[in-house]
Amino acid sequence: MLCTLASPTSGHATVAGFDVATRAKSVRRHIGLVFQEQTLDDQLTAEENLRFHAVLYGVPHAQVEARISRVLELVALSDRRKDLVSTYSGGMARRLEIARGMLHTPKVLFLDEPTVGLDPQTRALIWEDIQRLREEEGVTIFLTTHYMDEAEYAERIAIIDHGAIIALDNPDVLKAQVGTDTVAIETADDEAALASLKRAGYKVERTEGGLTAFVVDEEAAVGPIVAAAGVPVRTVRAHRPTLDDVFLHFTGREIREQHGEAVPMMARARGARRS
Repeated sequence: MLCTLASPTSGHATVAGFDVATRAKSVRRHIGLVFQEQTLDDQLTAEENLRFHAVLYGVPHAQVEARISRVLELVALSDRRKDLVSTYSGGMARRLEIARGMLHTPKVLFLDEPTVGLDPQTRALIWEDIQRLREEEGVTIFLTTHYMDEAEYAERIAIIDHGAIIALDNPDVLKAQVGTDTVAIETADDEAALASLKRAGYKVERTEGGLTAFVVDEEAAVGPIVAAAGVPVRTVRAHRPTLDDVFLHFTGREIREQHGEAVPMMARARGARRS
C-alpha cells in the first residue's frame, strides 16, 4: 500500500508528503523499491541496467552518468559496472538492485527483506551499503526483515503479527518493556549467597538453576555480584534483553513459518538529513 501496489481498504497514509491513494504517481516519483526477488536483466551489464532504469524514471540525461557513478560507488560496485549481471553473485546482484533503487534520488527507499538467503559476510556488506545510503544520501530506509539483529540498526521498529502492528517504538524502548538486565549465578551455597546479595542491596530471586539478580548494566554488575555473593560462584550468565525477547514477549512465540511466509518485522531508519 505504501508503494502504491495495493489500494488501502481503510485508513490514510502519506509517503514523502503525498497521499498513497489520491497522489499515487507523485508517491512513485519519490520512492525507490527493491523487491525480495531479483528483477535485474542478467543479460545486461550493471551499467546498462541502471541506464534503462534512468530512462523509465526520467532522470535528466545530463545527470545520468554522474548518478550511475555515484550509486555504484555507494554499493562498492564501480569496478564491475561493465560486467554482465549473470556473472554477479547473489549478494552483488542485491547490492546492484539497491543502487538501481537509488538512481533517481528517492526520498524513501523500500527494501523487502534485502539480505534474505545471503551469507553472513554478504549480509554485513549489504548493511554497510544501507548505512552509507542513510548517512551520505539522507534517504529514509523502510525495510522488512526476519533477522532481529538487523532490526537493531533501525530508529523505529514495528512488529507485525497476523496482519496487525502489535508493537511500535525504537529498539531501546521496546527492550525496556521486556525487562531489565539480569545476572544469573550458581554458587556453592545459594542460600548464603542470596542473603549476602540482599544485604548488599541487590534485587535477587531464587530460580530453578540458582539465583538471578536484576541490574541496570549486566556487564558492569558481574564482578561486584560475584564479590558480594560471599561464597564460591560456579557459573555466571549475564543477559540483556534482545529484540528476540521483545518478539517473544509480544507474540508469545518465536518467528515461525506460516503458509510459507515468516512473520515479518518492519524497521524504519530515517535519513541523516531531513527536509
